[in-house]
Amino acid sequence: MKLSCFAMAVGFASFLIVTSTLGFTPPRSFVTSSSSSSPSHQFRSRKTYDTCAIRSSPCMMAADSDLTDCLVIGGGISGSTLAHNLNRAGVDVVLAEARDYLGGNVKSHNDDGFVWEEGPNSFATQPSIVRIAHELGIDDQLVFADESLPPWVNHNGMLHPLPKGQGGKGPKGQIELVFGPNGVLNFALRGQLLSWPGKIRAGIGAFLGHVPPPEGKEETIREWVTRILGEEVFLRCIDPFVSGVYAGNPETLSMKAALPKIARIEEYSYSIDWNKFGAIFYGGLKRQVELTKERKADPPEPQWVDFEYGNPGSFRNGLSTLPNAISKELGSKVRLQWKVTEVDKSDDGVYTVSFDTPDGAKSVRARTVVCTAPAHALRDVFTAVMPESTILLDKVRKEIDRIGVYYPPVCAVTVAYPKSSFKDVELPNGFGNLQNLPGFGSLNPRTEGVRTLGTLWSSSLFPGRCPPNYNLLLNYIGGSRDVGIADLSEEEIVAEVDKGCRQVLLKDDAPKPKLVGLKLWPTAIPQYELGHLDIIQQLQDAEKKTPGLWICGNYRSGVAFPDCVTFGYEQAKTVKEFLGAKTTSTDAAAYEKQQVFTT
Repeated sequence: MKLSCFAMAVGFASFLIVTSTLGFTPPRSFVTSSSSSSPSHQFRSRKTYDTCAIRSSPCMMAADSDLTDCLVIGGGISGSTLAHNLNRAGVDVVLAEARDYLGGNVKSHNDDGFVWEEGPNSFATQPSIVRIAHELGIDDQLVFADESLPPWVNHNGMLHPLPKGQGGKGPKGQIELVFGPNGVLNFALRGQLLSWPGKIRAGIGAFLGHVPPPEGKEETIREWVTRILGEEVFLRCIDPFVSGVYAGNPETLSMKAALPKIARIEEYSYSIDWNKFGAIFYGGLKRQVELTKERKADPPEPQWVDFEYGNPGSFRNGLSTLPNAISKELGSKVRLQWKVTEVDKSDDGVYTVSFDTPDGAKSVRARTVVCTAPAHALRDVFTAVMPESTILLDKVRKEIDRIGVYYPPVCAVTVAYPKSSFKDVELPNGFGNLQNLPGFGSLNPRTEGVRTLGTLWSSSLFPGRCPPNYNLLLNYIGGSRDVGIADLSEEEIVAEVDKGCRQVLLKDDAPKPKLVGLKLWPTAIPQYELGHLDIIQQLQDAEKKTPGLWICGNYRSGVAFPDCVTFGYEQAKTVKEFLGAKTTSTDAAAYEKQQVFTT
């Protein structure tokens, strides 16, 4: 009985960590999929996002026709959703983007019967996404994956499913998650991904306790997971997910910065009086109970489409549907191919921002400025108004041999093969034949010798992604542990991807892949490495001395798609409150001056 308890504990603990990271979809990464990894933004009460509560009053609107209330620099998901919320709240806003489209690394294509993405492939569904889709009138285009489809891990020549329910709601879903054919108990007792010594080691940390965290030391992801659950869980379960979320190195990524929600599970564990050794199983249960109560207390609006928290989602024609709708909504307020060059501030507190544009040098005067552009694009831009902003590019971290916030190269390669090319094998736990790709995708631990980080089974996730006789695969390759990918030719990259697919999914005689799309991102995903939280704290301290200017982006608010959308709601509220306070102060000063004059 004790062995069963250990097995179930490790299964559940591994599930908590993996599903909290379950973003192996660089979907959430590139904008840049599960929980995501936001250090400072979580989905809060819908009341926080109530745009009615932040509607502009007439007195706030600019009397100077050449002056805008807010300039948003950067039209990725963070910047475009922020501009949407400001505009919806009645704030006069201008959105400037260096590229010729909105969306940043989110770019969808629909060609020759294939729907494919250049960057993120999906999002982990959260209320913030469903809400903005409803506001933009595109919620009828939302599509969601089959909730029972699991992610698979490639290990020792086999594909192993990670625990997943069968799509049941409420208590039924919880029972399925534990006792179902692909539930936690089956994963722990019969699953072959972990050896019995690995299961027992993880079970001790999950069910009995573990060594406390070191004092005065910032732990890497590898150090944290190994300390609590052991090396095997890290290598076979967590390392491949980290590769998927960040395309990063878990030996340099900070646990508290990159995966704060998971790190807090340990804090929950120690907050239980009788749990003296911090067994993480009980902290996970406590957090799950709290989360359930929070969601019941703040249910989705009845007019929203039905959804399940965390379930992979997209739009019928791809993720670009969202930024395209925002672009249409904002119209002339969007300035494309405007590259920011310099920001100045006058004595009256107004910012003047200069741009290089197709029509020559242009400038915008604004009461407030929010920059969501990537850190690597900001060299010398804010030096005049916030000298401390150079920390994003120049901060030296000797312990990891890094200068500034690092963005490694990642290549997204979409290929298609005939269904008959896939191995004719039955997958475990009743999922059927591999040729039907019954899952979310496959992950490759670095120990398996497959260069591709992970492969999303796009045609199985959402309808209409390819012709019925094909399977469509989105592969991510590169990252901070494989920067050489940026030096390869397109043919060499496709050859590496094809090699990985043959190692894991295809028959020996499978034909060459049909290349649907390939996009190399030289600077793809910001790395939340050791020392990252110090960089962000220094940036926040600098902002306090520069009112009306915020330097944000997914290096600060989280790399997940939902984090970026949630940021748009939160930051809109912050900007509106600042403008309201400034207007009140200005009106009061004008009134006082008038009283002095009349007397």
